[in-house]
Amino acid sequence: MEASVSFSQNMDDEYEKLIRRMNPPRVVIDNESCKNATVIQVDSANKQGILLEVVQVLTDLNLMITKAYICSDGGWFMDVFNVTDHDGNKITDEGILDYIQKSLGPDSCFASSMRRSVGVTSGMDHTSIELIGSDRPGLLSEVSAVLTHLKCNVVNAEVWTHNTRAAAVMQVTDEENGGAITDPERLAMVKRLLCNVLKGSNKSREAKTVVSVGATHTERRLHQMMFDDRDYERMGNDSADEKERPNVNVVNWHDKDYSVVTIRCKDRPKLLFDIVCTLTDMQYVVFHGNVDAEGPEAYQEYCIRHIDGSPVKSDAERQRVIQCLEAAIQRRVSEGLKLELCTSDRVGLLSDVTRIFRENSLTVTRAEVATRAGKAVNTFYVRDASGYPVDPKIIDSIRQTIGQTILRVKGSPEESNQVPQESPTRFLFGGLFKSRSFCNFGLVRSYS
Repeated sequence: MEASVSFSQNMDDEYEKLIRRMNPPRVVIDNESCKNATVIQVDSANKQGILLEVVQVLTDLNLMITKAYICSDGGWFMDVFNVTDHDGNKITDEGILDYIQKSLGPDSCFASSMRRSVGVTSGMDHTSIELIGSDRPGLLSEVSAVLTHLKCNVVNAEVWTHNTRAAAVMQVTDEENGGAITDPERLAMVKRLLCNVLKGSNKSREAKTVVSVGATHTERRLHQMMFDDRDYERMGNDSADEKERPNVNVVNWHDKDYSVVTIRCKDRPKLLFDIVCTLTDMQYVVFHGNVDAEGPEAYQEYCIRHIDGSPVKSDAERQRVIQCLEAAIQRRVSEGLKLELCTSDRVGLLSDVTRIFRENSLTVTRAEVATRAGKAVNTFYVRDASGYPVDPKIIDSIRQTIGQTILRVKGSPEESNQVPQESPTRFLFGGLFKSRSFCNFGLVRSYS
């Protein structure tokens, strides 16, 4: 019986390879037909998850998708994307164009891109740590302090908070040899101590720590972790956030046996990826779609069915789809000042930085940590610990504590004086350790 199943699976794999050889993917990149965008068309034999793989390649290159047309009904997949760089220009870099062709074209096999928003993973040269738990003051400082004590250097990391939960994917190296940590006993200790930190005194929600060696797509995993953690379940009375909530609607199109999902919200980078990622995780297939994000507001429409071929079957399922898509959009939303810290990398840097923020009454709502050619480039979104906009005197205090610094504030003063909203997810970072002076930091407010 087992041999029969194995034979059937092998036949399916060979059939898929045959279809691919007969109908290889085709990528057409056009910089002439559209005045203000590069048009990328991808044609391929259809398969589950192909839309996410294509969108992931484009967003990992930090391209802005301003329009998209999606059609994957039947055995064929066709997507058309209008893309620009972050300055709104067409894509003319031959290296990027060649990468798109190789990643999506006949020789690609649609292998998932390993580029990340905070760096590029590179195989077995680091240890990946995934953390999920309840958000609370000082959590990241405690985590980074434990890693420093265990002689682990955080070289890349991304941290999201949403709806009282915090998730992180961190890449660490051994302080002694600069490579992955492979000793099973040491890995077990890392996992045990970090899990204790995550649990804290909160026993009502589960905390998880996963340690592995190798590469992972950070943002993909963060979505999966928070989705599995059910961060989309609304906590208490959230009417205060009603104005900020995306407009998500789901209706059934009975004539075509589809469910139609429409989304209107403020546009931002990687919005399409976040939505497609969540639909895929929820086991829905997008058959048709239209995306328009040329203005400040993005409009997206998708015709979907569950992987079993059925549309949304009940009001409870409809509400769950709405809540999950809202959560996918809001996880990446960041409030407060955007600060970028650039300096030579060293063990314990993240712990020191978050401690100084905390000692200056700042809390961080989201973070990206990257190491590039021996330099640490850390981005933090910070607010006053009480939820109010950051006082300029606090920035001056940080400048005096850190040393030689350059601090740039994005946007107008009006943007910094928005009405604060109470939220338990404002308190992720910080520590209660004593500060020690250190210099040669560049604290830069990003304009990207």
